[in-house]
Formats: sequence, structure tokens, C-alpha cells
Amino acid sequence: MGFDVQALREAVAAHGRVTRVVIAAVRGSSPREPGAAMLVWQDGQSGTIGGGTLEFEAAEAARDQIAPKRFSTHALGPDLGQCCGGAVTLLSEVYEASDLDSLDSEIIARPAAPAPMPMAVKRILAAARSQGIPPEPQLVDGWMIEPVHHPSRPVWIWGAGHVGRALVKVLAPLPDMAITWADTAPERFPADVPTGVTTVPAADVALLVPHAPENAAHLVLTYSHALDLALCHALLGHGFAFAGLIGSRTKWARFRSRLAALGHSPEQISRITCPIGDPELGKHPQMIAVGVAAQLLRHSAKDELREGARA
Repeated sequence: MGFDVQALREAVAAHGRVTRVVIAAVRGSSPREPGAAMLVWQDGQSGTIGGGTLEFEAAEAARDQIAPKRFSTHALGPDLGQCCGGAVTLLSEVYEASDLDSLDSEIIARPAAPAPMPMAVKRILAAARSQGIPPEPQLVDGWMIEPVHHPSRPVWIWGAGHVGRALVKVLAPLPDMAITWADTAPERFPADVPTGVTTVPAADVALLVPHAPENAAHLVLTYSHALDLALCHALLGHGFAFAGLIGSRTKWARFRSRLAALGHSPEQISRITCPIGDPELGKHPQMIAVGVAAQLLRHSAKDELREGARA
């Protein structure tokens, strides 16, 4: 996770003065990691730094904060009565519209109080520029360093019916999912599409498949079996990281036969997962959405392990 500049901009536009509270450093056990952040305004908040009492007290302090920046360290056991036993350092920064222009780089590095940039920070920034690898969120010699957050897991949801809407509501808050939502007409989407979700209406949705990145995950759940089949056919010809189809085993048996007739090998066809989610949870749209979200997260975790092994 990194500095979600877009979320901060939207919060400031909606609420005016916003305080961003980020975990700057951790010692011992902690409910969240460095870089976890929340946004706090006078009558609300978004995001989480975890920890129950820690988050509650940090949010209350943020609403009363006058100074532009404030560091505070909290021993989770003695100070807050929590069981983690570690300690966290929080950086709380107040932002208004005039402060946002300074957030114009891919790595946000700033001091807790005005001070020259230490050599250790300069080395980290230079290494990030030369290697093209963003640093982890960290506190170095009184400077907080955070890469700007960009969702790294493209997810395409095909269909804006009951299950599609439930899936978007479950997946949209997840930090690394860049969601594209496609259906056949603008009126098929709800009026309140979550922030960060891109809606794409197209009369022939299968023509959109070539525009999806080849590392995208796809969830096919349109109102039409013919559209579902056309999308599966197009996806098998394009490439993907994951493709899931809503439906029964009977539907999938018929689709396998039809996809084979369209020229796809059994090995190719077997890359599509059907049914998606966890059928044992039930058939209610939200139940399906919870199962699919867990399936995608497990798949992403396996990909990260494979990438880590290759590195």
C-alpha cells in the first residue's frame, strides 16, 4: 500500500479540511503495517489503521489537530489496553485544497518538521529512480517516505446485474484492484458507482476484450448465456491471469462443448473457472460476491508468491 493521493483529493474536495493519519513505524506486534492510513474529517472518516482503540483515539485527536503535522507514539498494551504488545508511531498531517499541489511526484517524502533532506533519504530516492522500484513506506531520520499508490491488479467485471453490483461493492474497497465494469448499455449501471470503478457501456461487450491487459482477472456474469459464451471465446483468444464464469456445472458442460467447437483445446478451456466463488455459501448475490472476492484474493496471493520466487 502507498499514499493514495486520489482518495485524499476526493476527500478534500468533498469535506474541505482533512487529516491523514498514517502508520509511520512499528515496533513489535501491531494490527497494521507501516503505510496503512486513514482520512479523518469533522464528521466522518475513511480507511483504517486498525487496532480499535488506537484508531478511535487517533481519529478524535485528528479532528482536534491544529498543527499541520504531528508525530505520536503509542504503546498498544500499556497506553491503550490492547493485546498486541507492540508500539506504533503515527504521522498526522492536515490537508486543504492548497496543500495538494505539493503531492506531484511518484514518491512522497517529507519531514515531520522543516529540516534538510538526510543523506539516507536521498539514497533511497536515488535507488528508486535508478531501479524503477518504489520503496516501502518507512520513517527514515525523521522523514516519512511513501510511494504513491496505484492499483496493480486489473479486474474486469462483465455484467451489471444483481451479482455484478454485489461484486463491485465487495471488491471496490480493496486497495490493489483497478476495476473496469462493462455492460451493454449505460442504463444498466447504478447511479452510485463506487469511486475508482470505470464503467464501460458497449453494445457488443466482447469487442472490449482486446482492450483489457493480459494480466487482468475477468468475471463473466452477464444477463445472457450468448454474451457469456462470446466473452469466454474472446478471452481464450486474448489471454488473462484469471477468468471466472458464473453458472452451474450443467451450463459449464455445455460451454465446454461449444468452446471446443469454436476451436479451443481442452487445456485452454480448463483455464476458465466455473462455477466461481464458493457454492456452499449460497446463491444470494452477496454470498456469491464474498466467495468470488476470496477466490480472487487467494489467486493474487499465489501470483505474488510465484513472482517472489522468480525474483
